[in-house]
Amino acid sequence: MVNRSWTLAVGLILFSSFACEAQIEAILSTASSASDARTDEYAAIARQAELLDQQLGLIKRVVRLVTPTVVHLDSFKSDNGPDDDPTFEEAGSGVVIDINGQNYILTNRHVISNAALKNIQIRLHDGRHLTATNAWSDPQTDVAVIQVSETGLTAARIGDSDQMEIGDFVLAVGSPFGLSHSISYGIISAKGRRDLELGSQDIRLQDFIQTDAAINPGNSGGPLLNLRGEVIGINTAIASNSGGNEGVSFAIPSQLVMFAAKQLIESGNVEHAFLGVTLDNTFGPDTAKKLGVKRVKGALVKAINPASPAFFANIKIDDLIVRYNGQVVEDDDHLVNLVSLTPVENMVTLDVVRERQIVQVKVKLGKRRNFE
Repeated sequence: MVNRSWTLAVGLILFSSFACEAQIEAILSTASSASDARTDEYAAIARQAELLDQQLGLIKRVVRLVTPTVVHLDSFKSDNGPDDDPTFEEAGSGVVIDINGQNYILTNRHVISNAALKNIQIRLHDGRHLTATNAWSDPQTDVAVIQVSETGLTAARIGDSDQMEIGDFVLAVGSPFGLSHSISYGIISAKGRRDLELGSQDIRLQDFIQTDAAINPGNSGGPLLNLRGEVIGINTAIASNSGGNEGVSFAIPSQLVMFAAKQLIESGNVEHAFLGVTLDNTFGPDTAKKLGVKRVKGALVKAINPASPAFFANIKIDDLIVRYNGQVVEDDDHLVNLVSLTPVENMVTLDVVRERQIVQVKVKLGKRRNFE
């Protein structure tokens, strides 16, 4: 009887031992399976990361391509003008362009205003310094061009800002807070931003590209680029309560920039066209209803300048200008920009709502400075 009990006890011990080993084996097997699963997941992530890196490689290539075209600017200024000894410094950015085989630096007027040529320092990404020999600027657009003595510089390629759409990916290059050749990225958040309050910058012709790319003081004058590496804007302003980036930044579209830059290089100033109307910026739904239009779009004429192009074309008070050379007019600021981007003395066609009828009017634009 004792032997049978002993045998049973030994059997139970062996069974328990085997069961324990099985449990341990199961635990180890589960841990090993979890470890294998994590290894497989890391491998899958690595494969996907490699694909993403290949896509992001485009951005790296664009950065390498455009970095040599961007310059850092230090302007030593006086509040009393360029003839006085400088009392403060302003950092900014610029981009090299080529016009008829000559190199120039494109930047913002507010970056170099009130600084003598000798007090504008221009530095390339490789540390070389350029010499400014001339500079021109246009207060209406905040565009400035600096001529340099050096030749054979790497120039940026200019793109077409009109082809950019909301949601397009963009890169901003510049010197935020003096940190030269910094890169940030984002998307185009909006186009055609006008009537903005930009502090001391009194920019009359506004048609800004809005972006959420990080732009800070020092980025002014630097390029906004598309993924082809083309300049589609010049960074110029931020909307901020703190003075730093808050995700709302503005760039002058390349079409407007080059319109001004080419004239500055050719003649030293920009000739802006003139229509000769005063527009009603309070145009709203009630007036639209009276005029017989369903949407508040267009520019409403409330006065005509004497002896102006509009006067001779017989444009009338309360005419609603809804198209300009076939392009829909969004509002009064939009019409001002369309006129200003048209070469002087060009003949343009206006579609006007007059007494609930569409009337076409042809106008030969004049020079703004002749009426100021």
